[in-house]
Amino acid sequence: MPVYKDKNGTWYVMTRCDDWQGQRKQKCKRGFKTKREAQDWECRFLLQQGGDLDMLFKDFYKLYEQDMKARLKQNTWEHKACVIKSKILPYFGEKSMKDIQARDVLTWQNELLRHRDKHGKPYSETYLKNLHNQLSCIFNHAVRYYDLSTNPTAKAGSIGVKNAKEMNFWTKDEYMQFSEVMMDKPISFYAFEMLYWCGIRLGELLALTTADFDFKNRKLRINKSYQRLKGQDVITEPKTKKSNRTIEMPDFLCEEMQEYFSMLYDQKPDERIFPISKSYLHHEMDRGVKATGLKRIRIHDLRHSHVSLLIELSFSAVAIADRVGHESIEITYRYAHLFPSKQAEMANRLGELKKGGGF
Repeated sequence: MPVYKDKNGTWYVMTRCDDWQGQRKQKCKRGFKTKREAQDWECRFLLQQGGDLDMLFKDFYKLYEQDMKARLKQNTWEHKACVIKSKILPYFGEKSMKDIQARDVLTWQNELLRHRDKHGKPYSETYLKNLHNQLSCIFNHAVRYYDLSTNPTAKAGSIGVKNAKEMNFWTKDEYMQFSEVMMDKPISFYAFEMLYWCGIRLGELLALTTADFDFKNRKLRINKSYQRLKGQDVITEPKTKKSNRTIEMPDFLCEEMQEYFSMLYDQKPDERIFPISKSYLHHEMDRGVKATGLKRIRIHDLRHSHVSLLIELSFSAVAIADRVGHESIEITYRYAHLFPSKQAEMANRLGELKKGGGF
């Protein structure tokens, strides 16, 4: 299709394409400074419409967005898009999809591995793994749905390690020191009580309403999560299907939360009982750590603290997983070092069996 010069001196493209229903539609794109820019855009647009992998990586990303955005939770997509736009598109955006090779991926990986922030620290192993996975997802999509022959990230190999962060947690005594200095601000105190004694995620905490509590039966319903996205409060479904669950609370926590509810004024059943931000609780954590001299852990580490406490109390991985909304195999894998070793007991039992002639 030819390109045209507009009255204001810029150029525009008028072309036709098929929509998702197979109907022929006219497409107009204006505002190009030169004729060449208009022609380049039209060429890329037609390649994109035809799914031709001669297209640039940045144009394929637009197809990937169209295909995947509606299938993912809003906060999941926002995180994915942020990573891609900041760390992947700047490097691969102007390269042709079909021309990207494993060596290009290796060069990109090496740049990430060499990165150091202003304090001389590299990217974390978990973050590197996440970056690699996001790039791999895009190429896997191209292989599966657009007939790309191979995924170059598979040939290049992965970098980073999933869940590589050191797992920190507080003991019960450490948490009790912390909670004592939080008592001067009720909203902070009761929020941290819920996080530590129930092991819920921060987003799950901030989405709680009075309707989620059944004090008669000591039940707490977890069926939603709070996110702050693009300046808006957003309530989504929990992180996974397993995260939809009901938790039983200890008696003292039921009493504490009823005390907290009595402090709320004109609270509606569907209103958040903790109308605060994640940032607020991070600052409160800093305040408590400074006042007590405890080691600084992340908010999410209170969840690890809850799990470690349940392991210390001899609960099984299956029971713990059901409470915190994980698969039992994930509890076994992530917290294996906290479960007491059975090796000595195994060796003793085998010795007893041998002596008894039971083989």
